[in-house]
Order: sequence, then structure tokens, then C-alpha cells
Amino acid sequence: MAEGDHLISVDYEVFGKVQGVFFRKYTQAEGKRLGLVGWVQNTDTGTVKGQLQGPSSCVQEMQLWLQTKGSPKSRITKAQFQNERQIVSLEYASFSVRK
Repeated sequence: MAEGDHLISVDYEVFGKVQGVFFRKYTQAEGKRLGLVGWVQNTDTGTVKGQLQGPSSCVQEMQLWLQTKGSPKSRITKAQFQNERQIVSLEYASFSVRK
């Protein structure tokens, strides 16, 4: 971790065309690339939600990715983040796709 970086946890929900476009798979891959842990899943309302945990700088990079990039065929209209909190240690072992 960079100096001054601390571990954080944040919940997210992404809106738009984010189901049926491999969004969860790409989110998992990007999270792992950034060294984050957490999870991602589809919702019954057509959104994708999950939780990110890791160094704050990496979480911020992932938040930007969720807001602006996503999977190649996705069309993101907005991303919401809530319940951001500082954590002492990671609460997950990996980044998983939940069914």
C-alpha cells in the first residue's frame, strides 16, 4: 500500500445496460487486477451491486472504472457508492461473482 493509504470498504450499485454483457466477469477481473477483494452480483431490478475492499487508492480507481468503463458492451448510466468505512483487515479472501 502507498504511504497514507488505508483499507476501506464500500458498497456499490451500477445502473444501465449492465446485465447480459459479462459485466460481473469484467468487474471481478478488474477487481483482482487492482488487488481488491469483495463481490459482485446481478439484482432483480436489472442493476449490478456488490462490495469492494482494499487500499483506498485502489478502491477509488475501481470506483472510476465502475462509473465510466465496465465491460465492453455495457452502457453505464450511473454508479452509486455508499457505506464507505475504514477497515482494519480485509473481510473477504478474494473477489467473487455471486449468483
